[in-house]
Amino acid sequence: MTTVDPGVVCTVEDNILRVTISRPASMNAVNVETLDAIVDAFERHSDDPHVRVAVLAGSGRAFCTGADLAGVDLSSPSSPETIDAANRVVATIRAFPRPVIGAVRGPAAGVGVSLALACDLTVTSESSYFLLAFARIGLMPDGGATALVAASVGRARAMRMSLLAERLTASDALQAGLIAQVYADGEFDAEVEVLARRLVDGPATAFHRTKDAINDATLGQLDAAFKRERSGQLELLAGADFAEGVSAFQNKRPAKFGR
Repeated sequence: MTTVDPGVVCTVEDNILRVTISRPASMNAVNVETLDAIVDAFERHSDDPHVRVAVLAGSGRAFCTGADLAGVDLSSPSSPETIDAANRVVATIRAFPRPVIGAVRGPAAGVGVSLALACDLTVTSESSYFLLAFARIGLMPDGGATALVAASVGRARAMRMSLLAERLTASDALQAGLIAQVYADGEFDAEVEVLARRLVDGPATAFHRTKDAINDATLGQLDAAFKRERSGQLELLAGADFAEGVSAFQNKRPAKFGR
């Protein structure tokens, strides 16, 4: 079975739910409709007895490069719609009763980092990287990133990634504990398939209980992070630094933030 929603392809075959962000022209940058389609794909199959594992991936050269800024209208009031939609995706993946593999090929940037880390086993190709670039446009991480990243790599590394927009290569991400495994580029798809089949053949109920227990133990601040990020981000979205950051991004020049 295959369904196609705005920017998302969803298939179920051989007990594997595959949810693929498919906006390759924008390096899989997401909008509200795309995020809602991801939520719908997981919710539609949360009680499907034929699904024993899910794989979240991106099409083409990227996993997800964050929120789509191409059509941002700086004259309009700030809206929480994208923030809320991203939070719904992360919460839905967290609550999904089967293991979710985050199959990261290429960059995971901005909210793409949150989508990747919401998954239970995040694996990457060797040329992939993670980038919290929010500060470059006068914003703060959202999508639960302040909790998801810190829970994986600790406060110091989370600060470096967030404040300095420090790019983390796949090998560094593995060493830091951000992800579960790195595979060679040419072997990535096959290795993800092996991992998915291993989970398909495993004890589904035990996996469900284990996933919930570990996430409850490590992500107890996730809901609070959603609220803090939403409040802070809405304030920043209405500020002059964001307007300057987006203008600089769209015109491919360095941003000049206020003092």
